[in-house]
This record gives sequence, C-alpha cells and structure tokens, in this order.
Amino acid sequence: MFLSNYFHNVLPVQSKLSVFFTMIILFTYLFYCLNGYCDSLPRPVYDQQSNFQNKIILHDGQDASQDQLGAYNASPVSIVRGQLSDLGNSANVQSNNISIANNFGSKKFPQAIIIGVKKGGTRALLEFLRIHPDVRAVGAEPHFFDRFYDKGLEWYRNLMPRTLEGQITMEKTPSYFITKEAPRRVFSMSRHTKLIVVTLTKSPGLPSFQNLAFRNATTGLIDTSWSAVRIGIYAKHLENWLRFFPLSRFLFVSGERLVTDPAGEMGRVQDFLGLKRVVTDKHFYFNQTKGFPCLKKPEGSSRPRCLGKSKGRPHPQIPSEVLLRLRDFYRPFNLKFYQMTGHDFGWD
Repeated sequence: MFLSNYFHNVLPVQSKLSVFFTMIILFTYLFYCLNGYCDSLPRPVYDQQSNFQNKIILHDGQDASQDQLGAYNASPVSIVRGQLSDLGNSANVQSNNISIANNFGSKKFPQAIIIGVKKGGTRALLEFLRIHPDVRAVGAEPHFFDRFYDKGLEWYRNLMPRTLEGQITMEKTPSYFITKEAPRRVFSMSRHTKLIVVTLTKSPGLPSFQNLAFRNATTGLIDTSWSAVRIGIYAKHLENWLRFFPLSRFLFVSGERLVTDPAGEMGRVQDFLGLKRVVTDKHFYFNQTKGFPCLKKPEGSSRPRCLGKSKGRPHPQIPSEVLLRLRDFYRPFNLKFYQMTGHDFGWD
C-alpha cells in the first residue's frame, strides 16, 4: 500500500518536472537560433560545401562552370580552389564587400610575375592563365616595383588575392622589364621569383609610326629616345635583370605563338610554373574579327570571353622600306638577345 501511494503521488511530479525542463531547453535553443548562434554549430561536410557554393554563386551573380567545379574531381578542397579563382581578383575590393571565400587561404608575395613587355600580349597571357584553378592573380597592374615601391612590401602583399595551399600567386606589370630599379627590388622581395617575358616583333599601331620612329626619314636615322623604340631593345633590358636573376628563372613567351598556337605556348607556361596542364586547346577559338584567340564560352555564361577593344586590334600597314630600316636597326640587338636567352625567335 505504501509503494502504491508513493508512485501515485511522486510520478506525476516527476513528469511535470520533465516537461518543464524540456520546455526550458527548447526555449533556450530557439532564443540562441534567433540571435544567430546556431550558425556556429557543426554541420555535415556536404552541407558546408553546398552552402559555400551557394554563397559564392550569389556573390558572382552566375553559376560556376563545370570546368571550375570538376577540375579536381569535385572534392571539397578543389571546389573551394576553383571558386576562389573567380573571386577577388581585383585589388580594390572593399572590406564590407569581401565574400566568404576570403576567409580561406592567405595573402602571399607573388611567386611569379609577368614583367614585360608592353603591348606584347601580357594581358592575354594573364587572362589565359586565370582559367587554371591553381593560379590566383591580381587583375589590375600593381606597378609596385616601378611606381609605388615607397609604400612598402606589406602594402604590396595586401594587394594580392588569398591563395590555398598549392596555388600560385601572380601579377603582371609589363613596365617592370624596362625599369632600371625593378630587378633589384624584386630580388629583395624574393630571389626565387619566376619571371615571364612576352616578346613580340609587331610595330606599334600608330598611323604616324614612321614619323615618330625616325629622326630623319631621309637618312633613316632611328630615334632611340622614343620609348616605343627603346622597349624593343630587349637585350639591353635583359642585361639589367641578369645581374640579379639567373636565366633559369626566366621564361620567354612568344607573342606570335600566343596568337597562332595559344594552347602550345600555355603548355610551356604551365610547365615553367610547375602546374598541371589544365589550360589546353579546348579553351580557345580564333576570333577572325579581332585576329586574336579568345576563350570559349564557359558553361553558365551567355558569351565567349574576348579581350577588350584595345587588344588584338588590326595594325596599320607600315611601308616596307620603314620595316627594312627597323630590322637593320634591331638585328644586332636581336642576335645578342638570342645568345643571351639561348633561343632563336626568328625575327630576322
């Protein structure tokens, strides 16, 4: 009788207490969720991956391409790499607009720099390289080693995009090649920096080119004070760089072959950078209007990717006698450049 009375009186009290504590726990959970604390709770890997992709798609305003998501068999790390290669390439992203992707990786000094030459095809090379999921590059030219060196190395590093392990940080500023102080400054940052030079023999696209190139059109005396002429004396500028870097740190890309065989030249560049050959002929088509290769339309995009109007434009015809005089002027410098690089570019 005693036990019967005990269970009759005590059990209802325990049930009420259980309900009471359960309600407290539920209300506490709801309170924390409403205040955003639930976001810190661990979630399954596939859920984090999906959420990360969705946030990036919202940031870009378009779906990621299959090439980007599939370059590494769609593993979580490779998806992060592929998506990061399309985000934050500009150094001018404001802090309040930084995407969730910037929580990954770290900012590093560039391991490779496209240092020249102006109007040689450096922008095309950079854009082709940015297809690769293991390349992160600054979109705008930083001009650190020629114009803004006084701002300091930390300022320069902060311009760089964040990279994951195994990715390469790059930038391109073609005026570095002809800047006297640039080799020493780059060497001071890192003696292991890889340097890419895009060479080209085309004349500048100026209707009055022959008037600017010659001091006296009758005698054929070349005006070496004109910057367009000085840039073409590659041997002189390379001598300055070889005082600080061995030839093995350089890759000389043919601007002509970048037009006629972009996949072949990109293969050489990827090998030089120690990258897997991801950028191949499947990425290119030749644009007859521009006279220049363009990138094929990626999935999720409405049109192919071609460089701007100032890139790949047709050049005016230069009189043959002017070209002969220029070839005579550049021939000894070109021969010296062939000897220095160990490569005959066939410009004669």
